[in-house]
Amino acid sequence: MWKTLSYTIYLVEDEQNLNELLTKYLESENWNVSSFLTGEAAREAMNKPPHLWILDIMLPDTDGYTLIKEIKAASPDVPVIFISARDADIDRVLGLELGSSDYIAKPFLPRELIIRVQKLLELVYKNSDTPQQSVTPVSSYIIHEDVREVYEGDQLINLTSKEFDLLLLFTHHQGHAFSREDILVKIWGHDYFGTDRVVDDLVRRLRKKMPDLKVETIYGFGYRMLKG
Repeated sequence: MWKTLSYTIYLVEDEQNLNELLTKYLESENWNVSSFLTGEAAREAMNKPPHLWILDIMLPDTDGYTLIKEIKAASPDVPVIFISARDADIDRVLGLELGSSDYIAKPFLPRELIIRVQKLLELVYKNSDTPQQSVTPVSSYIIHEDVREVYEGDQLINLTSKEFDLLLLFTHHQGHAFSREDILVKIWGHDYFGTDRVVDDLVRRLRKKMPDLKVETIYGFGYRMLKG
């Protein structure tokens, strides 16, 4: 079942298969993961800093060294892990000088990355009861993820547990097209048996309570929340 995620991680990796694989491993730890294939896509998310960045050094439109300078200028306390196919001492040293907290040379086992992420998050946020309050603006609404509440102005919007889970799913993956089967698994879990029409009913209820959400129907497939 989809759970409220404590930590937010941004992954920047241009190799799509590896990006998808690492995203699945990271999400299996109940972390909220946003993945990017280009530096420009990552830049657009810098105004909402995560708890941790994972950066590939070699990207099609820029490099990780340029990105980390911009990340540290905007959010100097957010830790960064570099991943790279270039296992050279100079790359490790340069990464450390620019503010990275760790460096992993490709190829590596995804489990190794998970362990390093866990240790780094524990180190950086060990003195906090929660990593940081996660407050996300979406359209005319403000989502307080840690307490699972949504407001429009000063007005609390009463959502059921599954309505809130669906809202988080769409919010954390804006622009991503989800099939009805995807939503069933993420909201109800793998053990659910029944029609996927419950997805349509859940979306309908969420739209009714939050009409400013930009959730579009992809006919014959599923749903997507538009960015912005």
